[in-house]
Amino acid sequence: MPLSTLTPRPSFEENPKLAKAAHNLSTLLDAIGQKSIPESTESKVNEIIAGVNNFQDPDPQLIKQMGVAQAAILKLVKDELKIVAKNHYQNQWLALGVAAFGIPLGVVFGAALGNMAFLGIGLPIGVAIGLAIGSSKDIESAKSGRQLDWVSK
Repeated sequence: MPLSTLTPRPSFEENPKLAKAAHNLSTLLDAIGQKSIPESTESKVNEIIAGVNNFQDPDPQLIKQMGVAQAAILKLVKDELKIVAKNHYQNQWLALGVAAFGIPLGVVFGAALGNMAFLGIGLPIGVAIGLAIGSSKDIESAKSGRQLDWVSK
């Protein structure tokens, strides 16, 4: 069973935000379609898309619904198939690097130098560590074929 597509609506051309959300969701579906995924996962993705296609509320709620559907599809393929979007780990580890490495290192610098104004020195170090770890994990997932040809915009 092939993946469902997003049903075009006239409001896609009138509302640029809605057009962007629809484009993001459509390109995500195209990227998933390029991978060989089990039928059970395909049917779950098709259910999510059917919910978006049958959504009748105004455009602002439709934009939110598309975002929710996109997040649900990404979570589904990550949990079931271990397939992630490009830069997924880089974005995830950026925040973790700041929280796990940057702030503690800033506290150490501030305490060692006797001035907590140096707390900010640790943040760029944490960013660099997080980006390095995330980039290496993204490269690893790309080499193993577990990365979608899609970037969240």
